[in-house]
Amino acid sequence: MLELYLSKPGDLELREVQSTPSLKDDEVKVKLIYGGICGSDIGVYKGKINHASYPIRPGHELLGTIIETGKDATYEVGKRIVVQPNSFCGECDLCVKGKTNICRHKQSLGINTNGGFSEEFTISSKYVLPIPDEMSDERAVLIEPFAVIVHAFKKINITKDTSVAIIGCGTEGMLAVALATYLGARVTAIDISQTKLDKASSFGVTRTAHPQDIKDETFDVVIEAAGVKQSVEQAIQIASPGGSVVLVGLAPEANFPVAQVVRKELNIHGTIIYNFPSDFLQTLEYLMQDNFNVEPIISEIIHFTDYQRAYEAAISGQYGKIILNFKEEHSQ
Repeated sequence: MLELYLSKPGDLELREVQSTPSLKDDEVKVKLIYGGICGSDIGVYKGKINHASYPIRPGHELLGTIIETGKDATYEVGKRIVVQPNSFCGECDLCVKGKTNICRHKQSLGINTNGGFSEEFTISSKYVLPIPDEMSDERAVLIEPFAVIVHAFKKINITKDTSVAIIGCGTEGMLAVALATYLGARVTAIDISQTKLDKASSFGVTRTAHPQDIKDETFDVVIEAAGVKQSVEQAIQIASPGGSVVLVGLAPEANFPVAQVVRKELNIHGTIIYNFPSDFLQTLEYLMQDNFNVEPIISEIIHFTDYQRAYEAAISGQYGKIILNFKEEHSQ
C-alpha cells in the first residue's frame, strides 16, 4: 500500500509499504477516503512544532471506511467513520475531571505518533465515530476541525444579535464564522487577506474588515483564530467591557495590557481541540442541518498521489481547506 512519509522537516515522499499488520482486539482497520491538511500538518512539515517526532506519517483529519475489526471492536465492516486523533489515558487527574483534551499523556496522530495519510491504517475503536449514511464525504471530513470550534463556543454564549468579531479567516476562523452566523450573531470577519474576506462574505456575515479598519468598535465576543501576536493584542483591544475573548490560535506570545483586562473585566478563554465523543456528536448535529452552510470551507480536493501540489496549496495560505483524496483514481 502507499503512504505519505515525512523523514524530516521538508522531506515528504510517497512510498510503498507493507499492509498493516494483524489487529489488536479493540482495533479497526480503516481504508481512507479523505484526509484534510491542517495547519499543524504544515507546522510538522516545516519543523515548527517542538513536540513533533520524526520520521512520521502525517495526517489526522481522517474519514474512512472500516474494512476489518478486532474481536472486541463493536463496529461493522463497511461503516464510514471519522477519527479522534488525540489519545487520552482516562486515568490521569485531568481525564478524571473530564478534561480528556488536555490529558497529561496525550499523543497526537501525525505529530508524535504515526498519522493516517495512508491507503490503510489501524486505530483503536475507542477513537472512531460512525457517520450517518446520509452525510456526504465532503461534510464528514470537516467533523474533526469543526469540533475544535464547537468546543471553543461552549466557553461563551452566542445568541441572536450577539456582536462577534472573528480575527483570522483560515479554516478554523471560517468554521467559526459559519457557526456564529448560523447562531444568529452579528459577525465581523477580520483578516489581512481580501481573498479570505471575500470567502467569508459568502456566509452572510454582517461585515468584513482588514485589521486596520477596526477603529473604536468593540464586540461582545472576539474569537482569535489567526495565531499571531498582533491578532491576540487586537482581540483584547476590541473586546467590549464585560466581554469574552476566546483564543483558538496558537500565537507563541503576545503583550497583554493587564490593566485594560482588569478594568474591562474581560473573560479570556484558552481552548484546545475538543472532548470526545461529546464535541464530535454536537458537531455532527450541526453538519446534519441542511441550512448549515460549510460549502465555502473546502477549496480543493486533490488526489493523494499529487501530494506535492496539495501541500504547496495548503502552505501558501491562499486557499481554504485542502483535502487529499484517497479514493481510487478512476472514481474521482
